[in-house]
Amino acid sequence: MRIFHLSDLHIGKQLYLYSLYDVQKAILCQILEKMDQYAPDVVLICGDIYDKSVPSAEAYHLFDWFLKQLADRKPRIPVLIIAGNHDSAERLQYASRFLEEHGIFIAAYPPKKEGECIRKLCLSDENGEVNFYLLPFLKPGHVRHLFPEGVVTDYTSAVQAVLSLSDVDETKRNVLLAHQFFVNGSKQPETCESEQTTLSVGGLDSVDVSAVMQFDYVALGHLHGRQSIGAPHIRYCGTPLKYSVSEAGHNKSITMVTLGEKGTPVEIQEIPLAALQDVRRERGLLK
Repeated sequence: MRIFHLSDLHIGKQLYLYSLYDVQKAILCQILEKMDQYAPDVVLICGDIYDKSVPSAEAYHLFDWFLKQLADRKPRIPVLIIAGNHDSAERLQYASRFLEEHGIFIAAYPPKKEGECIRKLCLSDENGEVNFYLLPFLKPGHVRHLFPEGVVTDYTSAVQAVLSLSDVDETKRNVLLAHQFFVNGSKQPETCESEQTTLSVGGLDSVDVSAVMQFDYVALGHLHGRQSIGAPHIRYCGTPLKYSVSEAGHNKSITMVTLGEKGTPVEIQEIPLAALQDVRRERGLLK
């Protein structure tokens, strides 16, 4: 199964008060072209669809256009979307039932009531079923009421507890979509200016990768630089565009993942993206 892994579109983003509308539309057009070229079986968008919880009308219009283009692909390619920390879950959830009729599946909220679990979708290929688990951004306070006192004490235990509500069949191939700050013990991933303001002092919002090791691939959003954390199959795809000067040295891309038979390593390929305008760092004297 061939997977396109995207995240952190940040539609509506401005860079030093300059609108990025044309640049963002151009990169979304490139993504659509790459879909036509590589024919993925499913597209994952792992949070931070919008840059603000209350997007502008222009941002809504652009994402609506992108969804229409995705839905019009023949044969239809399922699109799985989760909410990130920049998104308003309520706004992202709007019209989700209608979108499902067009192959677009959105998970905006973690479980809220007893008996609920994270959303699961099952797709199939020649090697059998692949289960996709959609875990939107969460804080411990969002889910603590669902568990006995003392179970959810931090971000790692919150993610572990929520995942325990789902009966994950480890004999099958399982993919998790998540939008959190993952660490590998004391080792932290590389960050840049764009997301540092959203991370808690001292890493209090971090989730240890041990919570998700049982999945065959973990598609992450939240960090802007593409990288794996803890294991090759636990991966941030990064943003499709450079959203700060600290990202000037990044090479932006689509992460394409190929799942083979259960137990075989996933294949990861980076499909380069070229921005309409680049972000670069210049250094010199004022004169």
